[in-house]
Amino acid sequence: MKSAVETLNPTRVRLTVEVPFEELKASLDAAYKKINQQVTVKGFRQGKIPARVIDQRFGRGAVLEEAVNDALPKFYTEAVNEGELNVLGQPDVDITELKDGELLAFTAEVDIRPTLEIPDYSGIEVEVDAVEVSDDDIDKSVEQLRERFASTTPVERAAAEGDVLTIDLEAKVDGEVLEDGVAQGVTYTIGSGELLDGIDEAVKGLEAGGSATFTSELKGGSAEGKEAEVKVDVTEVKARELPELDDDFAQLASEFDTLEELKADSAKRLAQMKKYDQATQAQEKVLDELLKLVEVPMPEKLLADEIQTRKHNLVNHQLGQMGLDLAKYLEIQGKTEEEFDAETKEQAEKGIKTQFILDELVNKEKLNVSQEELTEHLMRRAQSSGMSPDQFAQAVVEGGQVPMLVGEVARGKALAVVVEAATVKDSNGEVVDLDEEDETGETVEAIAEDVVAAAEGTDTEEAAPAEEKPEA
Repeated sequence: MKSAVETLNPTRVRLTVEVPFEELKASLDAAYKKINQQVTVKGFRQGKIPARVIDQRFGRGAVLEEAVNDALPKFYTEAVNEGELNVLGQPDVDITELKDGELLAFTAEVDIRPTLEIPDYSGIEVEVDAVEVSDDDIDKSVEQLRERFASTTPVERAAAEGDVLTIDLEAKVDGEVLEDGVAQGVTYTIGSGELLDGIDEAVKGLEAGGSATFTSELKGGSAEGKEAEVKVDVTEVKARELPELDDDFAQLASEFDTLEELKADSAKRLAQMKKYDQATQAQEKVLDELLKLVEVPMPEKLLADEIQTRKHNLVNHQLGQMGLDLAKYLEIQGKTEEEFDAETKEQAEKGIKTQFILDELVNKEKLNVSQEELTEHLMRRAQSSGMSPDQFAQAVVEGGQVPMLVGEVARGKALAVVVEAATVKDSNGEVVDLDEEDETGETVEAIAEDVVAAAEGTDTEEAAPAEEKPEA
């Protein structure tokens, strides 16, 4: 076999391959054997039909077609290896010559990873938010906990903001009651915004046994998006009572004996959360600066496939689970389809660049992934997917996604290396020391994996491994 490589642009090549006919012998034998098992000829047992009879009855062309289809992947792979190419996706193959008994010639155009030059990244500087926990932050956290321990008491008075009501609803469109427009015994807190627009104004001031009618756009059901006349009957009014903020509350809501201890613990937890957010922000900003440093030629076919994959996953997985289609989603987001397409393209380009650059850094820095690191990453992915580690691991192996997970861990380690070399300061001008592991147990590399996944678009996909998102 002879092969030659022609560079069409920095991300695409054309392979020209010539195969002497004798190298097709194994594939020809396999083709005759396959056809033998599929056809019957009077006077011959199945599987024992001579090659000359198959040629006469079914045509030599059918045999050649079968043999070439069998042989092409092997010779294409040999040509790729011979040319030391790092190919992306499937090739566009064109058979240019097929002479029976003499020669098979074909061309294959395919995208390749561009050659990248990674400049010195130690000069990257970014600013992040300072870790500051205010008294207001602590009070808000404690108040949220207090809300969880609120109790309700039936009252004989007009409903007011914050009251919990039991209501019956009946929705009409064009004067007709909808089949799915009737609900009874619904619990609703005034001011929560959990039901229909306009309901708060309708029920405020009503006592148990009172009713009102209002107009609102339906948010779901058979008449979603239509204006409906809604009748609401209040059957019960309950007042919410919050517990006193004292030591008794601290003992009720936590393992602490005093309110001051509870507040101190809230302050500690808030600081941990803000520190995690700070580390995430630092890595996101460092990644953005790194992407600016490196010129990355963009493979057009890979980009088109990535855009299509992102659209498919959004529409069929995320929106499908919420009962939305793309048109409704764009309406909610206040975006045009053109704006959505432009954003998707920008995100896809960032994902591809992130993968290319960090993979190059993995090679440059000679980073390896240990079995322990891979297992920890698998556990984290399983937890976020809602699957058990065993289920997730089985899906990874069966889907052939182990290399993908290894790549995710390696790219996380590469980003962590860049972050370590960068200068990170907070909004107060203080240098931020991103510890190897924070008090929540999250390592810098684990946070980096999350940041990389977000950039590559693999953090919002279905629970199972990303079968529809090939590794670039």
